[in-house]
Amino acid sequence: MGSSSDWLSRFDNALGRPDAVEVLTATTWRVALDGRRLVAKVGPGVADEADGLRQLASVPGAPPVPEVVLLTADLLVTTWIEQGQRRGAAEEGLGEALANLHAAPWKRWGSGSAWIGDCPVDASESPTAAAFYGERLSDLARRCDLRGAIEPVVARLDVLLPPGDPCLVHGDLWWGNVLWGVDGRAWLIDPSVHGGHAEEDLAMLALFGALPTRLVDAYGERNPLADGWEERVELFQLYPLLVHTVLFGGGYRSRAAAIARRFA
Repeated sequence: MGSSSDWLSRFDNALGRPDAVEVLTATTWRVALDGRRLVAKVGPGVADEADGLRQLASVPGAPPVPEVVLLTADLLVTTWIEQGQRRGAAEEGLGEALANLHAAPWKRWGSGSAWIGDCPVDASESPTAAAFYGERLSDLARRCDLRGAIEPVVARLDVLLPPGDPCLVHGDLWWGNVLWGVDGRAWLIDPSVHGGHAEEDLAMLALFGALPTRLVDAYGERNPLADGWEERVELFQLYPLLVHTVLFGGGYRSRAAAIARRFA
């Protein structure tokens, strides 16, 4: 029933003894309980993840997310999303829903989650977009010894970033965090929410796979993107690439350095 009796005993005490437990990863399990299927997850970032799921769920028309069933210590339990096939209509629906999310008012840059995946990040609030992205890029670059490549980009963020106010972003929106539900909708998991640019979420989606035309068109009809957004995709990809460099190194480092040279 999984490798950790500690999380299981806390689950038992709060929700009851599971009927079955299936290991998904080293830190996540699928749990059957009284006819329901749930996901149990442990880790230092689960409280931020739960808060992010609740914030995303509070925005009308935003992408659907799993329901938070239990949060205790470092254990998060959510509903299980039954997955089906990826379809064009679901891609279009995701574009519309992301546009709704990004159109919702948000008061500040930064703040939000102190984790993106297994990587801790500074969750401080910042007064401007350039300050927020600059501080985050500089900190990550320091941790993976890329400050020499990244600092010239940070110095130009005032002119590189598009205009606009902050919006609530998912913050870790790669395709692995999109689940294609049997209900025909695209569900989002594992958020790292904060106040950022809408283009950040779209750029992260494009990091490991092209943005579907139907998604982009549906997004633009509801929330038109600023001129030149396609040219800024790689600029916004510097953040996740530096995160991956901190965590994994390898080719992520050279890719981040190459993008930095373009915008320096």
